[in-house]
Amino acid sequence: MKSELSLFAGRLRNWIATSHSALPSLPFSKLALELFALQFQNNAAYRKICEARGCTSATVAQWTQIPAVPTAAFKSLELTSLTPADRTAVFHSSGTTEQIPSRHFHSADSLALYEASLWSWFEQNVLQVSGFRFQVSDLRVLTPSPNRVPHSSLVHMFEAVRLKLAGADSSACSPVFFGGLAADGSWALNFEATLAALSPGSAHHEPRPLLLLGTAFSFVHLLDDLVARDQRLELPAGTRVLETGGYKNRSRILPKIELHALITERLGVPRANILCEYGMSELSSQAYDVVIPNSEPQFHFPPWARVQIISPETGREVAEGETGLIRIFDLANVFSVAAIQTEDLGVRRGEGFELIGRAQFAEARGCSLLAA
Repeated sequence: MKSELSLFAGRLRNWIATSHSALPSLPFSKLALELFALQFQNNAAYRKICEARGCTSATVAQWTQIPAVPTAAFKSLELTSLTPADRTAVFHSSGTTEQIPSRHFHSADSLALYEASLWSWFEQNVLQVSGFRFQVSDLRVLTPSPNRVPHSSLVHMFEAVRLKLAGADSSACSPVFFGGLAADGSWALNFEATLAALSPGSAHHEPRPLLLLGTAFSFVHLLDDLVARDQRLELPAGTRVLETGGYKNRSRILPKIELHALITERLGVPRANILCEYGMSELSSQAYDVVIPNSEPQFHFPPWARVQIISPETGREVAEGETGLIRIFDLANVFSVAAIQTEDLGVRRGEGFELIGRAQFAEARGCSLLAA
């Protein structure tokens, strides 16, 4: 393993661990250029891409000039600074089964940074805003367990959340994953177990709010089952729902506004308590939507990541309110590539973005979100 990259990852992890009030002072541009120089030196596949574009660590002077790699390149190239011996995990993109998946390699150091990044931003955007101290017994996850899908970055994220909530009792807590695998390898949902887990507990105690996490298509499966049963649930007051990912041809497709309305109707969770996450296997950080009065929800990444909305015609950043392709600079991607060009469309909204969906030329993938 490259010691310079490990040292950089350790510094960034320590920074993330500081109080949130200190994070805005993170010198993003300086760190981005430092990381680019390290990745140009240690990541052979990425260096070839940069040289083909006439970019080197000596010629790039601003973080916005750092060459971005399309997500599709992760399918055919080993875009990593890790040697085969250092690779302890690999995350695959979650498109349809006919597609070749992307590969994002991780080591012990990169997973430690990945988990620090995901927990800090999850805690701030999902837990702290709720005003309730969730416990692992409140957690319900509508995906398969990590041992069933070891290459899913989303399930690894949910497992990291479970471990953080469980603390020292991580091995003793009851099951929280209620998904499984169908015969064709697609994700399925155990409806009976899920409904039992969402049902009220003892009548002698006020039910605690739940933390319900899942993909968009898993929620559609659950909601369609409730409709077929002509059943409505009234989840405890304060319950938080997090939905993420696309449909991958695994369910009927619902515009986000209709999906959230159905969650409110069938699960009794108000819109204000329904949150969306945007992430992908090629990244180490995630974005969460923020509801703005009289406006569409806007996604925001943590301070150690930046977003640009790029015109596919000119390759330049679009103006405020215009639509383009989402480009992400994620400092937590220390051992792969920090600059990622997605195939998702977004509208530039200040430091955040409004998610539109997949570009027409792009393959369907699990980390896309369809908006109305």
